[in-house]
Amino acid sequence: MKEVSTKKLLETIVEGIRNKKGHRIVSIDLKKIAERPVDYMVVAEGGSNTQVAAIVDEIDDYVRTTTHVHPLAVDGKENSEWVAMDYGTIFVHIMLRPQREYYSIETLWEDGKITEYEED
Repeated sequence: MKEVSTKKLLETIVEGIRNKKGHRIVSIDLKKIAERPVDYMVVAEGGSNTQVAAIVDEIDDYVRTTTHVHPLAVDGKENSEWVAMDYGTIFVHIMLRPQREYYSIETLWEDGKITEYEED
């Protein structure tokens, strides 16, 4: 099986979020930061715990069927207020709006190149 590029993985994750109508989708390119944990962070939000869980399930299913890549870890599905997915080179954070505003991941990594995706 051929290896999937990080760029293709990123695009597929964003498509998975869009499939379940995730809101305020942002990717943060961290490749120019020396002490980065990953190459990219993806942050998006759902309007309810149910939607957050549905987005996470869709990302997992869509990425797996499209690229054959599985997340290394998924944490937070118990309450689906903030679910983190680890794809090795990409961390995905799907959150409810209050958690997203409180933790403000985008400002923690504002030295990275932030890309905001249009909503469908």
